[in-house]
Amino acid sequence: MFIDIHGHAYRKPCPFPNRFATLDEMLALYDRDGVEKACILPLVGPETYLPQSNDDIIEMAEQHPGRIIPFCNVDPRALTNSADAPFGDLLRYYRDRGVKGFGEFMPNLPLLDPLVQNMFKHVQDAGFPLCFDLRTTIGYGYGLYDDPGLPQLEFCLRAFKKLIFLGHGPPFWAEMGPLETPGDRAGYPSYPLKEEGVVPKLMRRYPNLYGDLSAGSGFNALNRDQAYAVKFINEFQDRLLFGTDICDPKAETPPQIGLLLKFRQEKKISEKVFQKIARENAIKLLHLE
Repeated sequence: MFIDIHGHAYRKPCPFPNRFATLDEMLALYDRDGVEKACILPLVGPETYLPQSNDDIIEMAEQHPGRIIPFCNVDPRALTNSADAPFGDLLRYYRDRGVKGFGEFMPNLPLLDPLVQNMFKHVQDAGFPLCFDLRTTIGYGYGLYDDPGLPQLEFCLRAFKKLIFLGHGPPFWAEMGPLETPGDRAGYPSYPLKEEGVVPKLMRRYPNLYGDLSAGSGFNALNRDQAYAVKFINEFQDRLLFGTDICDPKAETPPQIGLLLKFRQEKKISEKVFQKIARENAIKLLHLE
């Protein structure tokens, strides 16, 4: 059974900007795919999504204790839209209500923007791991901005050493290897890795960087060069987490499941490594047991 580190669900079905699953629809998909527990991450960024209430997610967890793991999310422009916005009491309030993590954090601001840096400080103080999404542009769509090579992320990893960053999204996972063009950061590069990229180097250097293997980007990171993926999984077996990021109530089974099962069946990863990625790393990170 898997634990999903990156799930989404809405209290009521809303078609804008796309039709996310309701919790009942999401649970049906989880039953189909063997997902025992799931972190549900609220979407609050106004750049693309209609903001979702943190209390909706907490209520889902109260209705399904032990199966739904609530995350909270706050836009860094909230509570005064300033670099000293007082988020501490708010995050502690959510922590006291059983929230286990923060995200999906994806305002369309640079990682080094003072508003973002202020939020990182408060999330670190609250003791939450933080799931973030990246984008290659400013002024269009959602996602934190970083430059090619992820130098802003590296600055943050050094500045907030007690904050666990869960890397996610195309611009993050595309940098598993050197890119042929900077534009490849925005998608799913399919060519094999001729050498290591920035992501494994950062993970080797900074123990507070983890990998969220959800969505097409997480799958592509492992599938584009399976021989290297096996090495990557075995080296970072304690900091990689299974996820789905399903955004459609009619979604097919996430291909990560089949790929991880294939690696296990072919004995390219051990049962112990498989269980870490499938569930045990999430249990440890979120203090579930």
